[in-house]
Amino acid sequence: MSPAAPAHPPPADLQLSRRQFFGRTSAGIGGAALASLLNPILLRAAPGGTATHFAPRAKRVIYLFMHGGPSQLDLFDHKPDLAARRGEELPDSVRGTQRLTGMTSGQKNFPVTPSIFRFARHGRSGMWVSELLPYTAGIVDELCVIRSLHTEAINHDPAVTMLQTGHQQPGRPSFGAWTSYGLGSVNRDLPSFVVLTSRGSAARPADPLYARLWGSGFLPSNHQGVSFRSGGDPVLYLSNPAGLGAAARRDQLDAVAALNRRAAAREIDPEIETRISQYEMAYRMQTSVPGLLDLSGETAATFDAYGPQARVPGTFAANCLLARRLAERDVRFIQLYHRGWDQHYNLPSDLRLQCADIDQPAAALVRDLRQRGLLDDTLVIWGGEFGRTTYSQGKLEAANYGRDHHGRCFTMWLAGGGVRAGHLHGETDDFCYNITRDPVHVHDLNATLLHLLGVDHTRLTFRFQGRDYRLTDVHGEVVKPILS
Repeated sequence: MSPAAPAHPPPADLQLSRRQFFGRTSAGIGGAALASLLNPILLRAAPGGTATHFAPRAKRVIYLFMHGGPSQLDLFDHKPDLAARRGEELPDSVRGTQRLTGMTSGQKNFPVTPSIFRFARHGRSGMWVSELLPYTAGIVDELCVIRSLHTEAINHDPAVTMLQTGHQQPGRPSFGAWTSYGLGSVNRDLPSFVVLTSRGSAARPADPLYARLWGSGFLPSNHQGVSFRSGGDPVLYLSNPAGLGAAARRDQLDAVAALNRRAAAREIDPEIETRISQYEMAYRMQTSVPGLLDLSGETAATFDAYGPQARVPGTFAANCLLARRLAERDVRFIQLYHRGWDQHYNLPSDLRLQCADIDQPAAALVRDLRQRGLLDDTLVIWGGEFGRTTYSQGKLEAANYGRDHHGRCFTMWLAGGGVRAGHLHGETDDFCYNITRDPVHVHDLNATLLHLLGVDHTRLTFRFQGRDYRLTDVHGEVVKPILS
């Protein structure tokens, strides 16, 4: 027989589950932290600025991510002496014991493959830039080009995940989520982290982008990126259904919020508070997003500057223009993904297509930000998850070749936001295979980007599963020579 029920139920405090107990014992610190997340204004060190570890150089980030791995050897890292070595076997002393991907590990030979594209010096800085990027060549004096990035990852998913979250395995917060968590939002009517995606002219079906790349991981979910769509409603479920007006929606949200607040007080679950704040954000976005996407006020000259695709929603050009509009509205982190940079074959033709997609709009974005007085406090980043090999993947033909993944050295550029303009950082060997000077690890890059935002990367942490995590977990140094 079961024991008789007590005549008087024990007080509510004695009925706590183990999970509730630990949740409530941490409520003092957790509540303060949650308050800072939901209302960043409380932590502002001065009017108009959020609390940072030191004076920030950049207020916001626009991250132009070339998904698939652009070939540094064909775009920025000029190696003219390789022309005389075309078809020669890459020396074992150069390749060493490097892990190779499954695409080339079984090749019988590794023929040296110089770029077939012309390079020229540009700007006062005299940087070498490929003929494929004529518009980018026109802004080199605004750029800080890093040729010595390196990563341990050799395949796309772990490499993108490493660059974006600081770890090769999924589950960690993305860079944008860390930025939102650490700095909050200045614009109450738009998310602090917005994601825009475009499909490149050479994109292939096996070129996936996973939403976890802009996820919040173990951070509160209100810091995850909000992905804008190119067609229909820009954000799913944002519009009111037919027959539901603004007043009715407001009454509905108020009623749901009251229920959620009761649940939050009972459960001490930060995700409930997050849900309340996200419902309110969605309500405000019903007004702010249509205004953001209304391009009728943009001049013909602006559209011409960004290129012929600027009027086509969902293209890289249109997303660059939208990124500028988001920056004007003080969205903290704006991530643009452009797919199609995985040239294992047909590189000469496919790389031309990809560069034609992005060259003019990316350069126009930098110029537009400069003209509007936004570049000094906007950090623009361009690059992919790794580079490409010096040797050909498969057969090397007279006018055709492919390149495999290469994490030992690759190139990215930065502009604005406190970086040293017209500066070239790092060198690679004569084969564009190994770094010979000033290496920059992925963690070093992320530490430097956070530094430009006024954040000490060792102090931006979140306790999860018994220890403190950070974006640069567990090492990384600020690359001071690239700071202005």
